Amino acid sequence: MVAPSSPVPNLAPQESAYTTALTQYDRAAQILGLSSGMYETLRKPRRELTVNFPVKMDNGEVRVFTGYRVHHNTARGPSKGGIRYAPTVDLDEVRALAMWMTWKCAIADLPFGGAKGGVVVDPKQLSLAELERLTRRYTTEITPLISPEGDIPAPDVGTNPQVMAWIMDTYSMHRGYSVPAIVTGKPINIGGSAGRFEATGRGVMFVVREAYRTFGWNFDNLSVVVQGFGNVGSIVAQTAYEMGCRVIAVSDIKGGIYNPNGIDIPRLRLFLREEHTLADFARISGVDVITNSELLELPCDILIPAAMENQITAANASRVRARVVAEGANGPTTPEADDILIERNVLVIPDILCNAGGVVVSYFEWVQSLQQLFWEESDVMQRLERVMVRSFRNVYSEALRMDIDLRTSALVLGIRRVVEATRVRGLYP
Repeated sequence: MVAPSSPVPNLAPQESAYTTALTQYDRAAQILGLSSGMYETLRKPRRELTVNFPVKMDNGEVRVFTGYRVHHNTARGPSKGGIRYAPTVDLDEVRALAMWMTWKCAIADLPFGGAKGGVVVDPKQLSLAELERLTRRYTTEITPLISPEGDIPAPDVGTNPQVMAWIMDTYSMHRGYSVPAIVTGKPINIGGSAGRFEATGRGVMFVVREAYRTFGWNFDNLSVVVQGFGNVGSIVAQTAYEMGCRVIAVSDIKGGIYNPNGIDIPRLRLFLREEHTLADFARISGVDVITNSELLELPCDILIPAAMENQITAANASRVRARVVAEGANGPTTPEADDILIERNVLVIPDILCNAGGVVVSYFEWVQSLQQLFWEESDVMQRLERVMVRSFRNVYSEALRMDIDLRTSALVLGIRRVVEATRVRGLYP
């Protein structure tokens, strides 16, 4: 058992994600020397929608839920971004996620702007029928903003391919014909893309491996710690395992497990599919049970926070003992923590670069849905790796040229591309 070092809470955001996003933007904007007009234009969301809608519960009662959809920027193309179902969702969080999506799409050089959506709900507390009714009503409420040409939703925390299928069907019912390109991350049998579910997690490891190659570091038998074992974290852990890394710790919202010799990730994933927990796995396999606070401070080569925002903060950054922090989640590191990690020579691969695999393959899915021409998974993964490697090299080159850290470099690159598109398009009217 690893001894606890401090009662730092994790997996529960303590600061506004939007404050983090704005601070990051301000730092990059200052380096770029943006005009006041351009600075203000890109700092604020283009449009925001808040909806309050009733849903009938299985017991006949009616509950009113609150949802959001935010478009941050559309200079480079239709807005793109996931829909999050979580009790912690608020407008500022959605604003932050939409802004990060704008930069993320630009860094990957995708023809998209940034958007995000969410509903304030704990999906685990709803029956499947209640979840479907909520999804269909929320879809109807945000229909004025979404379209295959204007704004394409996708899964995020608390949503999945089934939720995307309901969104697609609801939108299609309104149109009177099937519109598969309205969402990405949908089931393959209704137009989804092979490899979409695995895309974010695999993309993280493609970038990490490229970083090690770039710096001339040995990639053999690396120790990897993954916070979060959901759609992203479980695939990150599986991919790291397949690449020959030792995944020594993983966690979910309830806590984690640790084995310095490595965890059998394929066995763990099969075990969890049978409704077991990480704690159950610890009992049968002899690994240690740890907290999320302890997990973040384990000695390791690569730490991958793949859960929620604001996990590495000024309160615990000095105790992070990883060589590389690769951000699988959005906004897991606060600006103050960034400064501490940079001072300690910890390489931080930022979220807007590291976890872009999901939106990259979402772009592939959107193209396939529009064309009704589908690709093999091997083709999808090869294309994904090319984009992720190219994106890392572009960000790294910018960092070398300007003598800045990777996060600032990624922001500068992404913001510059949005600025260039905005200038070329001009100001209407």
